[in-house]
Amino acid sequence: MSDTLTPVRQAGRTQGFLLMFMSCLPVLGAVLLAPVLPRMQDHFGHSGAATALVPLSLTVPALMIALLAPFAGRIVDTFGRKRLLLTGLAVYTVFGTAPLWLDGLGAIVLSRAGVGVAEAAIMTCCTTLISDYFSGTERDRWLGMQTVFAALSATVFFALGGALGAQDWRTPFWLYASSLLFLVLAAALIWQPAGETTSTGKRAPLPPLPVRTLALPCAITVVGGIVFYTPIVELPYLLDAAGITAVPAIGAFTALASLATAGGAYAFGRVSGRGTAALLPLAFGLAGIGLVVLGATSVVPVIVLGAVIASAGTGLMLPTLLVWAQSGLTFEQRGRGTGLWTAALFLGEFVCPLLVVAFTGALGGLGAAVVLVGAVALLLALLTRRVLTNAAENGRRIAEEATWAP
Repeated sequence: MSDTLTPVRQAGRTQGFLLMFMSCLPVLGAVLLAPVLPRMQDHFGHSGAATALVPLSLTVPALMIALLAPFAGRIVDTFGRKRLLLTGLAVYTVFGTAPLWLDGLGAIVLSRAGVGVAEAAIMTCCTTLISDYFSGTERDRWLGMQTVFAALSATVFFALGGALGAQDWRTPFWLYASSLLFLVLAAALIWQPAGETTSTGKRAPLPPLPVRTLALPCAITVVGGIVFYTPIVELPYLLDAAGITAVPAIGAFTALASLATAGGAYAFGRVSGRGTAALLPLAFGLAGIGLVVLGATSVVPVIVLGAVIASAGTGLMLPTLLVWAQSGLTFEQRGRGTGLWTAALFLGEFVCPLLVVAFTGALGGLGAAVVLVGAVALLLALLTRRVLTNAAENGRRIAEEATWAP
């Protein structure tokens, strides 16, 4: 497990798929408990503290990722990818399974915060390693596949959480022990990329991070996280308001939207050559149109159509935003840049339900709130098109001037 300089090795499908599966662990933390929250609430009662802490047990990992991913990125660049990844997988197991034997709700919430700390490390390491191991269109395909796996695993984990939670609300926590398997596989199959040390074995000083360059992609990613999470969180409520109350039907429609997210992400690997200036406005445009349709109707087939369009857009959006944020970063900067981007995404996901609740109160209905989020996405489609097109034109002009310079 040494982080010393090693000969260059070529990553393949084994490493790629292992990183895909490990990237699903934060998704496990995000959705596994959703089906058992009512049972947890019944167990701990409906007092004021329990009413607040039970939902917090679901969302606090995302908040911890948003807060700690930048620090994980710095550790990645300073001490190496593999070491932090293995540590994160071990911590994930300990804190993830802790509610199996913890009795106090406060202690369970703290253990969930520990899960978020581990997820920040795992997510940052996996995404950074994808960009380390692969390049060009192959890298783009794997980054798109990362979102594909996340979308599909969300559906699987939601179903598993419901099935296991039917026995007892604690049972789903056993699934967190699966990271032990990934710990063994990562120790054997993942290696530390070259670059962390000098030829003398001493660590070279980290180059400064281009914060100004990262500021715009990360700021837009925060809003992108809100747009991404809106159809995931609000679709069941809109279906319920439209008269669809059967859990299997809601689950089926939610799964259909997840498939659309996976489809959009899969398409990214095939069309990434068109560039961020073309793909990001398209992604926000699709998401915006879908959300406006989703929130503006009470007709069930149209609601589902809007969710599918919006989800296809967000599936294309996430890898496009990540590639934009990582463009221009060196190996020694990539961990910190990925950490900042990951924090921005999860910050958007964490604040999404809070913002939608606020919009719902201000506008007088959930549908109007979803339409507003869609309108913001459409505005971002126009903004990113203009900004990225101007940046590309400036880059071409500078390159031409450099070519003709004496």
